[in-house]
Amino acid sequence: MQHLTQQSIRMDDVPLNRFHIKIAGLTFGAHFTDGYVLGVIGFALAQIKPQMGVSAFWEGMLGSSALIGLFIGSLMFGWISDYIGRQKIFSFSFIIITLASALQFFVNTPEQLFLLRVMIGIGLGGDFAVGHTMLAEFSPRKHRGVLLGAFSVVWTFGYVGAGIAGHFLTAIGPDAWRWLLCSSALPALAILLMRIGTPESPRWLMGKGRHEQAMAIVHKHFGPNVALNDEVQAVSQQRFLSLFGAKYRRRTAFNSLFFVCLVIPYFSIYTFLPSILQIMGLDNNFATDLLLNGLLIVGALLGIVLTVICSRRGFLIGSFIFLAACLVMLSLIPASQTAWLIAIFAAFTLVMSAVSNLVGVFPAESFPTEVRSMGVGFSLSISRLGSAIGTSLLPLSIAHYGMPATTGMLALILIIGAIVSIAWAPETKGLTLVDAAQDSQPQAENAFAAVAK
Repeated sequence: MQHLTQQSIRMDDVPLNRFHIKIAGLTFGAHFTDGYVLGVIGFALAQIKPQMGVSAFWEGMLGSSALIGLFIGSLMFGWISDYIGRQKIFSFSFIIITLASALQFFVNTPEQLFLLRVMIGIGLGGDFAVGHTMLAEFSPRKHRGVLLGAFSVVWTFGYVGAGIAGHFLTAIGPDAWRWLLCSSALPALAILLMRIGTPESPRWLMGKGRHEQAMAIVHKHFGPNVALNDEVQAVSQQRFLSLFGAKYRRRTAFNSLFFVCLVIPYFSIYTFLPSILQIMGLDNNFATDLLLNGLLIVGALLGIVLTVICSRRGFLIGSFIFLAACLVMLSLIPASQTAWLIAIFAAFTLVMSAVSNLVGVFPAESFPTEVRSMGVGFSLSISRLGSAIGTSLLPLSIAHYGMPATTGMLALILIIGAIVSIAWAPETKGLTLVDAAQDSQPQAENAFAAVAK
């Protein structure tokens, strides 16, 4: 392995260039598609239910179908990519997404639609695990937080785009839901075509001992004076169970738990937002949707800024505490206090969207190259499993226990997230990927000891 010279610079320290932007754009495409796919199903179900006679059970299954697929795909493909490489999954995932999205036009039963949306979720889940990893392994550390955090912004644009499309397309006729669902094939196909020729991660190649191939990619895209060298450790034949061994178990626990504690309230609330607003006594119309969607976008953009100027750890812990306090207040304030309800719900929406940027940052920075895709994939899969369970149970909870008690339970989940973050969240800002992965364990242990005292 060649050694760094005075003229050489590490890949972690190269200036941001066009290739970084290209990789970011290609990975962002998956998040836009995910936001769009999850956003359109609520509007489509309004037409599908009377046409197909969809039962309450199948309504819940269709609402959570893509999340179930995301759980399977991120777990499965994250593990596979650490063995066969990132680039193959990076392309194959969008073949699945494009075909399954287009075939939604032809479904005639809830079962058929469920299977296709699970397949879409599988493709998206695999792409998330690999996409986060690819971008983390190519990005310079100075800009890594912004690039990884921007996933949330792009997801939000996809979700808002689905809301706008749903409001207008569902009015064109009884079969509008078919066009609405299959429309996700268009961005998916565009992304698939643009990904042709994407190089393999040089960090993964170097870890596999394929030094010449790795350095050829580095020199082509970053310059002849750029080196990997000590940044990359050899990728051993790690088993999936190694994520739960002594070396990685705290990183696995932290990334899975903080992730799931954020997304359960997020998906539970915003999947059933019209019903929740009605229960809270707030108007639910296009203007209200536009206002809340606007806050989601502003919050996502704010999250990028806060990721740059704040510590990763402080941003996460502070947001968990603030969000839990908002939900506690929403559960206690009577429905007659409309102004307060709107203000608190708006603040919750803004901060929830902002801190969601960190779900793309922490997992990718916490695991070393040898298990990065497996670690990211597992964390993502657990988050989507939790989202699917929370989304399917929320209507039952509201019916049996009422909105205040349900809101209180969601606040408790956020409090658990805060405790987990105080105990185990590392500070990865400004570190190389190797340094971040090596330092996360002792930082977590020191933080836990401080809390115990």
